[in-house]
Amino acid sequence: MQSILTTMQGASLVAMRRGLRGLGPDNQTVALFENLMDSKTLFLTANSTTIYNFIWLNIKDGPLVIEVPPKVLGFIDDFWFKWVGDVGVTGADKGKGGKYLLLPPGYKGTVPEGYFVLRSPTYNQWLIFRGFLEDGKTAPAVASIKKNLRIYPLVKKDNPPKMNFVKVSDKYFNTIGPIDYSFFDDINQVVQEEPTASMDPDTLGMLASVGIVKGKPFKPDARMKKILTEAAAVADITARAISYKSRIPEAYFYENSAWGTPFIGGSYQFLQDGVRNLDARTFFFFMATGITPAMSEKMIGKGSQYAVAFVDKNGDPLDGSKTYKIHLPPNIPAKNFWSFTVYSSQTRSMLQTNQQYPSVGSLTKGMVVNPDTSVDVYFGPKVPAGKENNWIQTNSGEGWNTIFRLYSPTKPWFDKTWRPSEIELVK
Repeated sequence: MQSILTTMQGASLVAMRRGLRGLGPDNQTVALFENLMDSKTLFLTANSTTIYNFIWLNIKDGPLVIEVPPKVLGFIDDFWFKWVGDVGVTGADKGKGGKYLLLPPGYKGTVPEGYFVLRSPTYNQWLIFRGFLEDGKTAPAVASIKKNLRIYPLVKKDNPPKMNFVKVSDKYFNTIGPIDYSFFDDINQVVQEEPTASMDPDTLGMLASVGIVKGKPFKPDARMKKILTEAAAVADITARAISYKSRIPEAYFYENSAWGTPFIGGSYQFLQDGVRNLDARTFFFFMATGITPAMSEKMIGKGSQYAVAFVDKNGDPLDGSKTYKIHLPPNIPAKNFWSFTVYSSQTRSMLQTNQQYPSVGSLTKGMVVNPDTSVDVYFGPKVPAGKENNWIQTNSGEGWNTIFRLYSPTKPWFDKTWRPSEIELVK
């Protein structure tokens, strides 16, 4: 069980790669959500308010050039889901666009000038970045991405291959891996493909204890398969318990509140005084994909911040058959925009209802804003009268949770002089 909780981030990226390779080859294939991501996509806690782009990168054959478009926000994570570097607004190009050079493990060749250089400990990695709506439209950002994004081997810089942009909006697209026996087959792929130095000896030793060893076939006998199958079931239950009702005081933004942080302790590495909080790491990688310091650092006016809630004001799990309300006080502290998105507590992806996009926010057309600039948001199976544009639909009999996102958050969010209400049951 512990081997799953420790390495689920690697298996998560195997599932991501499986989904992306179904669209085309590494490096040149871009999964582009031209019309935003909707609930048909199975993706851990994504949003439907930014223009996602996913690319699977492989640098086994040498350095890779990545020409990043302007006005995007993104990062690269290695195959163990460790941060390699940011691109775009929080990267070295500062949102102006630029050329990055991604170097493979142990690279000792010449590093040419004119690039923002990143080094990865693995050959495989995931590049994700987001474009943003302009006047409520995706077209300007999509056009810029298609015009400016180029990825090619350094040795082919004079004749780069053509990019393949695949429109995946409004299509079934699965990037979530199972937590069952097949988990071990997935994590074995990471171990076999990557340098031993890319992961710590203790983790590799834990995997070796169940038969996953680099350079050797993973062939458990019937007895071990039974043990691993049972361990996976327990690990899945454990991860849900850790995530949905954390006992860690630092998991919450406020005292006696349901609003929690995905980065418990404020560290993207889940470190507190040099000690890794294992439950915090499990919570994040069970619920989410993508890791970067920009998500956890207090950068006033830049990046993004997240607050997640699984229970209502009374501490009861959120029930899709009931109606709830959140009040956002005046002067919501987001310089760019804010949003709520609702997720299924089973799949951890956007909740599938009659609404294509299970979200509302400051970019929602027709949203009712109160005279004092405060906003009320509703959740439930039926829309409250006059609140059509302030409402997210839920399903009777299905549990859900929500993430409140702030893009370019301002000081009142960080000093907690502003806070959202708890999720209150509407009777």
